[in-house]
Formats: sequence, structure tokens, C-alpha cells
Amino acid sequence: MNKTLRTMFPLALAAALLAGGCATPAEQAPAARELHLFIWPEYIDPAIVADFEKEYECRVAVETYEDNEELLAKLKAGGVSRYDVVVPSDYMVPTLIREGLLAPLRHENLPNLSNLEVRFTSPAFDPGNRYTAAYIWGTVGLFVREPAGTRFAESWKLLFDPAEQPGPFLLMDSSREMMSPALRALGHSINSTNPAEIAAARDLLRGAAERAAGWADGVSATDQVVAGKVVAAVVYNGDALKDLQKHPELRYFVPREGGEAWVDNMAVPAQAPNRDLAEQFINFILDGQVGGRLANFNRGATPNRLAKPWVRPEDLDNPVIYPGREQLERLEFLTDLGPSLRLYEDAWGVVKKGS
Repeated sequence: MNKTLRTMFPLALAAALLAGGCATPAEQAPAARELHLFIWPEYIDPAIVADFEKEYECRVAVETYEDNEELLAKLKAGGVSRYDVVVPSDYMVPTLIREGLLAPLRHENLPNLSNLEVRFTSPAFDPGNRYTAAYIWGTVGLFVREPAGTRFAESWKLLFDPAEQPGPFLLMDSSREMMSPALRALGHSINSTNPAEIAAARDLLRGAAERAAGWADGVSATDQVVAGKVVAAVVYNGDALKDLQKHPELRYFVPREGGEAWVDNMAVPAQAPNRDLAEQFINFILDGQVGGRLANFNRGATPNRLAKPWVRPEDLDNPVIYPGREQLERLEFLTDLGPSLRLYEDAWGVVKKGS
């Protein structure tokens, strides 16, 4: 979607009636508590929201944002005291912590935090889950249209080696998401802080950018693959999944060299007006059955180990959603780069200037 949506899921309240007339204001039912959720568009099942409202006798007001940078800007502009729960991506979490925009989670209020799989219990971007709890996760890879009878090699060489380039391709317009495959193609970590490795990845990516058909994200990128305008695009797995259902002749994969796994997380702003209710909401989402329902709604991978029995079997068996063991071993989460982030910003500037 191209604009922020605002949706309200109200809890119906029974009108208090008195014999012979209406109740006076003092006799009316008290206003319901209200949780303010700031989240990505279409990222939570309204039925889950309704169940939470019923169980906790509250209302949930949902506002949405289009990217992590909008989330950061809104929190810094006063949203830190407006919203109760936000859902930042992994790489944004350290920035929110440094800016003092998140409240530490009180683990005693989150017994279901123990339901998370081990890989999500102490991620590098938030050791010990001090501020966040995983919500949904996925991967970054290649969405391809292969000519009849042809099978592309599952390698980042499709982008970075001119001899392996099968046709026009698109790059994602995001610095870390594109520096990551360049680093992995060279055999380095996507979180490298080695200046020489970052410079080599910059040069490799700059060459690819000069040959690319352009930069595109999300639906724009997948639409061009579907239409046959390009043969490959760097995309998030969730974006590819929507088109794979309609176009099974297309394919998505994480190249054999490995790459990025992303995870969106629940967090509580530092001055949340309803901190107790916020933690009740997070704990509710971390319930096994609720986690399974959430994964089914989003067609994303659940980080909840107790949610799997509630997830559709065909999704559990789909490697686009749940990578196999070998793929998992080659995936990394983005981490906070500290001062080395400047090296990536400088490299990205060089790449975009020359593309």
C-alpha cells in the first residue's frame, strides 16, 4: 500500500439501561481500556485482535506505517508516548534502543516468551530479548522467471558475474539488503566490519548496479518478474509468495552462498500509556495457538515453537516460507554495526551514484 491506513477494531459495549429511561453519565459503563498498536499494513488478523479485545475487555486501535524509517520518525515526533506496541524489524531495534525509544520488557509478565525457538531467544540485535519478542520472520532471496527447460543456478552469481547473468534483473533499493548478498558472494558475513571486505562488496555491487535494469522493491519488483520484463529480482520471500500461488512456473530461492534472514519484533515504546496492557498483548501473541493463526494469516514463518501444530501443513512444508536445515545454516540476521555503519553508508552512496 502507498499510504498509511488507520483502522479501529472496537469492542462492542452493552448500553446500560434503567427502567423508564437511559442511564445518567455517572451510571454508564466505564470506557474500555485502549491499546494503541503501530504495525505494518495487513500484518495482523482482525479476528486475533477481536479475541484479545474480548479476553482483556479493551479496545485496540491500529495504525500502520510503510517502513522502519517512518516508525522511527513517528516515535521521535511524540509517538513514544502515544503507542503501546510497535513492530520494528531487526536492524532498526538497536537504533530504537540507543535513542531511548523502547521500554525494557518485564519478563515476569511474559511467560509465553519461553515459547520462542532458540534462535529467537537472544538475537544479536537484542541480547536476552531485553526489549523485543519475535513476531514473524522470513528471508531475502531471488525471484526468477526461467525460460522453458532452463534451471538457473541458485547462486548470487546471477547478479554479480556477467558470464552467469541470464537476462535483465532488478536490485532491491535498500543498502543492507543489497550489501548482504555482495558480502556473501565473496564469502564474508553480512555483518562484516572489515573495511577491505566492505570495499570489495561495494565494488562487486557497483558492477551489478551498472548492468541492472533498475531498482525496485516489493510488489513493484515481483510484478516485473511476473510480466516478463526482467528474469530475476532481489525480493523478500513474502512478496514472492503472493505471486507464486498464481504463477507456479516462477521460482524463489535463497542462493547457496547464503544471505539474510529478517525478523519483525514486538516492542513497547519507552513512554507507552498502557504498558501493562501492551505486555498482555505481546504475551497473547506468543501463545502457541495464536502464533499459528498469525502465521496462517500472514503466510510468514512463525518463531514460536509451540505454534507449529496450528500452522497449515502445506505452509510448513513450503521452503519459500520455512527454509530447510542447510539453508538455515547459511542465513544470518542483520546486527548493529556500531561505528562501522558509516562504512556501509559510504559504500552505498558510491553504488547509487554510479548506477
